[in-house]
Amino acid sequence: MAMDGYLDYIELPATDIPATKTFYGAVFGWRFTDYGPDYVAFESGGREGGFNAARKVVPEGGPLVVLYAADLDGMEAKVRAAGAEILSREDFSGGRRFHFRDPNGNEIAVWTKS
Repeated sequence: MAMDGYLDYIELPATDIPATKTFYGAVFGWRFTDYGPDYVAFESGGREGGFNAARKVVPEGGPLVVLYAADLDGMEAKVRAAGAEILSREDFSGGRRFHFRDPNGNEIAVWTKS
């Protein structure tokens, strides 16, 4: 049973739903359910969310979604091979991460424990 304050769903802007499905399906293995031409829901490791063409991308300073990868370097290679722009890399106490821009312009981060 979900408790008050439980992070239940993440919805991100998507300027190109087909490209979004191709990218996240190829890189992260996400599964999708279409709800018309402007909305697609996704499932990722028991978490759910969606991409909505009606929402606008905030190029700088918007919310940051952070994904986990056991093999950060391997995941960065997959993200790069799928055509995403790598924005930055950093090491920090307890881990490492990189940021990329998805096909819609959203900034997403991927991290791993060190």
